[in-house]
Amino acid sequence: MSDQLRPRSRRSKQISTIARHGRLKRSNAFANVAKILAATLAVVMVSGVSVAALATLNVAASVKPGVTLDNETDGPIPSISSIDGGANLLLVGSDSRAGQGDGYGDPEEETSVLNDVTMLLHIAEDHSSATVVSFPRDTFVPIPECPDPDGGTFSAMSSQKINTTLNYGGLACTVKTVEALTGLSIPYAALVQFNGVAAMSEAVGGVPVCIAEPIVDSYTDLDIPAGLHELKGLEALQFLRTRHGVGDGSDLGRISNQQVFLSALARTLKSSDTLSDPIKLYSIAKAAVDNMELSNTLKSMDTMVSIAMALKDIPLDKVVFVQYPINYVDGGVEPDETAAADLIAAINADVSPTLAPGEADFLSVPDPTASATPTDPATEDPAATDAPVTTDPAPTATALPSNVYGQDASQQTCSSGRPVEDQ
Repeated sequence: MSDQLRPRSRRSKQISTIARHGRLKRSNAFANVAKILAATLAVVMVSGVSVAALATLNVAASVKPGVTLDNETDGPIPSISSIDGGANLLLVGSDSRAGQGDGYGDPEEETSVLNDVTMLLHIAEDHSSATVVSFPRDTFVPIPECPDPDGGTFSAMSSQKINTTLNYGGLACTVKTVEALTGLSIPYAALVQFNGVAAMSEAVGGVPVCIAEPIVDSYTDLDIPAGLHELKGLEALQFLRTRHGVGDGSDLGRISNQQVFLSALARTLKSSDTLSDPIKLYSIAKAAVDNMELSNTLKSMDTMVSIAMALKDIPLDKVVFVQYPINYVDGGVEPDETAAADLIAAINADVSPTLAPGEADFLSVPDPTASATPTDPATEDPAATDAPVTTDPAPTATALPSNVYGQDASQQTCSSGRPVEDQ
């Protein structure tokens, strides 16, 4: 296998033009919007699911006058349900600054596009659990032959860092690489850039994040004191990007930092306030659609909604964020094949990973103000508080090795800042 790739050619962007023709009466357009919004609100009130509004809300935002047919009739509100079975979705974060505006560094300094965030979401077949696996960006892995978006193919490579795959062959190459590494089939994928991350955090109204020690990072211009902070927009992006300012200054510390944020985000999205706020629902839907590059399999709004709905009833303690296990090598890290096999076996068995208490310099710390595990609104049933509780036996799970670091969404943790003198 060759470890060399030919340079990618630059493709000129094709600019499409839209011809404007005669418009129908404005009243028809407003009537269509009203019908769509009414249907959306009905779905939200019945299901209580924020993501269920995704399809109809996005259509309402850009609806154009339609053609009224002689024999058309008003039909029932379409049924939206969760996807059948399990699902694997790869979320990739690009470090590209192209077209991202100010605040993210100089786009002229960019020489390549790297996937500095690579996360795999696995939803269990019975929708009882979800696992999010973060792959450290400096992990040396084999990269399979990948199609070049500009035409032709890139040769397979025996060992390159996983964060180079986006530059080599785009989102499809990153998916192929993770599939080869894990043995899992990944039919869904999405790519998000800086503006998308900022927009999504704004859409949810901010994410409450605990900071144990001040975080000061000149590389991302982040300066945030200790305490509880509601992060959104540029500040949320800086928090997710910071590496030098947290933990041990490594990408592993950044992953732990991201897990603090994502766990808080999961709790926020499942809160009753978010689920009942139509403005937030619309903002979340629009931010996702406007700021992501989606695989063809995700372009269908029905598919996006059905995948998201599969997550709505999963208890917070069954939403687990883990770091793919690695060993340190010269110039980066490599997979710990034994520990990784245990992790993938748990995913294949649809067992929520059982994490051993881990100790490492890069990890976040428990929130000292968290007196108890937060109540999950999706599972709370006040009418049943005095009734005996019976549960089906859970699948047997072997605790994963201690170097499979992570946390579940019910655990309240704090990001630990790194002193400036150590940076």
